[in-house]
Amino acid sequence: MTASVTILMGLSFAVYLTARSPGYQVESGFPRMVYVPGYSKGPAVTADSAVLIDEESGAILYAKNEHIRRAPASTTKIVTALLAIEYGKMNETVTVSPRAASVGGTSIWLRPGDKLMLAEMVKGVLMRSGNDGSAAIAEHLAGSEREFAVIMTAKAREMGALNTQFRNAHGLKAVGHFSTAYDLAALARNAMQNKIFASLVSTRESQLSWEEKEQVRVLRNTNRLLWTLDGADGIKTGTTSQAGKCLVASATRGNRRLIAVVLHSDDRWGDAARLLEYGFQSFSLCWGAR
Repeated sequence: MTASVTILMGLSFAVYLTARSPGYQVESGFPRMVYVPGYSKGPAVTADSAVLIDEESGAILYAKNEHIRRAPASTTKIVTALLAIEYGKMNETVTVSPRAASVGGTSIWLRPGDKLMLAEMVKGVLMRSGNDGSAAIAEHLAGSEREFAVIMTAKAREMGALNTQFRNAHGLKAVGHFSTAYDLAALARNAMQNKIFASLVSTRESQLSWEEKEQVRVLRNTNRLLWTLDGADGIKTGTTSQAGKCLVASATRGNRRLIAVVLHSDDRWGDAARLLEYGFQSFSLCWGAR
């Protein structure tokens, strides 16, 4: 018997998504993301692009300009960190190069020659959004950030993000570096299945430690919703002058997780919170057997 998902919006309609139905598969093995009727209706958001999905079923509950290519800013780091977790060894040492230490923007205070465990680098990338840490991870795993970006793009395609291309590991402005709200939802949906990733993006505060130095820094997660929204448990902020304010956010209530993406938003916290509340209040999830 095959499990099926019913998404209900009030009593007006039901959408049945069968996990093994033809055409509903991507390489990751997840049911493909499928639109529910009325997906364009929902709360008003300031974001130029937005999407709201049910993580398990892949039901798209709301969408606005979700396939428009946009600069993703630091939401890029979802893939950077996931690759590090999946293909690196968390206890191995990463040595910071002068190039990685010199990357501008948000940092985790790295200097040339610093040594940190890969686990610490990933923590700094996901919680504080360290651009320097992202570059250091890329060089450590692939030899260069350029080569790592190629791997990132391939990984994104594997996870169903077919309209995404990376040129660097951190998300700073670069020609040909883009994604979409739809793709970022797909990437987040996959990444949150990794227990290490999910634990880090749900952590409000932690400490960053160096090897060979008696140095510890306090990390505070850049995702404000972790403090303000019931059930918030992820995942990544992003801001550049080109991308504007961006946020990929998740929340879990009961046994349900929803993921919201807002790009180029004037009120990313409010936009994401409104979408997530809308999803929990307007839709229910029922499992059955067929």
